Amino acid sequence: MIYLDNAATTQTDPEVLNAMIPYMREQYGNPGALYAFGREAKKAVENARFQVADFIGAEPDQIIFTSGGTESNNMVFFSLANYLKSQGKNHIITSAVEHDSVLKSVQAMCIKHGFYKSTAGVDKHGCVSPNQVKAQITENTGIVSVMYVNNETGSENDIESIARICREKNIMFHTDCVQAAGCCKLDVNKIGCDFLSLSSHKLHGTKGCGALFVRSKNLTPLIYGGVAQEFGLRGGTENVAAIVGFGKACELMKARIHEIDIQTSILKQVFYKELATALASKGLDSILNINGNLLIKHGKILNISLKGVDSETLLLMLDVKGVCVSSGSACRSHESEPSHVLIAMGVPPDIARNSIRISFSKYNTEDEIVKAAKIIADCVEVLYDGN
Repeated sequence: MIYLDNAATTQTDPEVLNAMIPYMREQYGNPGALYAFGREAKKAVENARFQVADFIGAEPDQIIFTSGGTESNNMVFFSLANYLKSQGKNHIITSAVEHDSVLKSVQAMCIKHGFYKSTAGVDKHGCVSPNQVKAQITENTGIVSVMYVNNETGSENDIESIARICREKNIMFHTDCVQAAGCCKLDVNKIGCDFLSLSSHKLHGTKGCGALFVRSKNLTPLIYGGVAQEFGLRGGTENVAAIVGFGKACELMKARIHEIDIQTSILKQVFYKELATALASKGLDSILNINGNLLIKHGKILNISLKGVDSETLLLMLDVKGVCVSSGSACRSHESEPSHVLIAMGVPPDIARNSIRISFSKYNTEDEIVKAAKIIADCVEVLYDGN
């Protein structure tokens, strides 16, 4: 198998797994217990909290562990609802290319809690203009949410400028950094954000664990439970093993982030060159187009359209041949509608439907991506309908 869907999930690092195993076998105590067995588990959770905080330049008490990026994004909006309403701030600004966990949370805030929203568009590369965000701010704006790196195209937003605009207007700013973690160095103070979302399984940790950076805790719990759990803001017994793994993943990524970013960026460029060359040899080079992030930029995500080739059929054919890629966000992979991200960028619906996302990791090799590019080109030759 050649796995090229690392924006959907990543292989767990062996060092992460080794760090987790003791907390599933021998040290399985409840971190809320007062006896030594429980206190050891609590100590492990707090060590991981320090590792995650260190990864993004935060303080440990600013990290709330969640079940993943989706919960972290939901928590920002629903936990702030009461506070924002008490301040008379019932307006939310987000972008047209956010992850569904942001878009649907904002939609629910409007339906259930009486908020209203504005949506910032993007340019042809999938990037949000800070000036457009600024133009949509009103006296009722309570929070702005713009992701750092898009999960479908890899396009990067100027979140520092957006955060600066929000600070000047005394508006809270949230950024979804689930895809940015692992290819961009994150520093919450340099960014200037009030909230930042992370997910463990996107950076070689395990599924089911994430974190939300919270600068100030004007929040109502999304999940009620023990008052001592996650500063009283997220009830439920902590998933100690997964949290320990998340901390270790952050520690490992921080130590190698520049090296890994260069590695995946090079793999992306090699892959595209090999695919373009293989298609050209078949007289099909004109059907290939890059969506969003320019190829020369860093990052692990490459989104391409293949005109005249049905992406769903292509994915199924590649699956049979042992190559794993996706047609966009894993959370929307079973939908027949074209990507909302590509449509927002101005990509025609028929072209958007023919897009695929290839994403790389430190575990990919040049040999396998060259092989994958040739396999994809062969499949495209079979499927191309000539239009």
